[in-house]
Amino acid sequence: MYRIIACDLDETLLNSEHMISAKDIESIRKATALGVKIVLATGRPFNSTYEDLKRLGLYDKEDEYTISFNGGVLTKNRGNHVLYSNAMSFEKASQIYQCGLKYGTCIHVYTLDTVYVYNYFPDERKYIEGRMNIVETFQKDLEFLRNDTIVKMLFVNTDQSILQGYHREMADLLTDLEVSYSSNRYLEFNCSGVDKGAGLRRLAEILNIDIADTIAVGDNINDLPMIKAAGLGIGVSNVNPLMRDECDVVLSSSNDEDPLTEVIERFILK
Repeated sequence: MYRIIACDLDETLLNSEHMISAKDIESIRKATALGVKIVLATGRPFNSTYEDLKRLGLYDKEDEYTISFNGGVLTKNRGNHVLYSNAMSFEKASQIYQCGLKYGTCIHVYTLDTVYVYNYFPDERKYIEGRMNIVETFQKDLEFLRNDTIVKMLFVNTDQSILQGYHREMADLLTDLEVSYSSNRYLEFNCSGVDKGAGLRRLAEILNIDIADTIAVGDNINDLPMIKAAGLGIGVSNVNPLMRDECDVVLSSSNDEDPLTEVIERFILK
């Protein structure tokens, strides 16, 4: 029996209203009653998952866990206890920030407890609303975060070809980082070796669970490492076409059609 379901949030578990459906909540509770661990695996900070964890009955609960910052942080839900984190060097973060300023793009800088956003344009405000708390910054460098922990950064553009152009132009700077794409609008930067797949493997090791007994569910490129790492890698029906063939299973359900109910009914309850 599968013992962990690691599930992405945006465009996977969360529907277009940024909510978990009542049907999925009920299905998840059935799975947890059987001892299956539901692990939210997100690119966002851990503190942005609080409301979703509360809806699922997993907030501040003993022996439950969350993968955040694309695997950059692994947290025990009870007491918000950080089991693992991997931060960027300040020098590398500063170089990436300067590139973002040069491109004139919107930049997110993730510390352990705060997301700072530069060039916070209206469309990004609308997209972020209800997902996580933001502190807008107008600083032209990162000196204000020199003594803080920077876990992740990203650039924003809904044109993937532009993001890919940034990626190519920055290639020499990024050789020691993990680079991924998410939500069809983000180019994300993490430390080398940090991804959701590594986070899932690390959690399985901590819990002494065979990685073959894990399921991973996602929709976009930053989910691919955990989809490939898990015993069963699942894409929702709205999965990025570039990774469709990498999934063991593609659901008939989109993020608006109770996808976790389909997963749990097919692979847990049966």
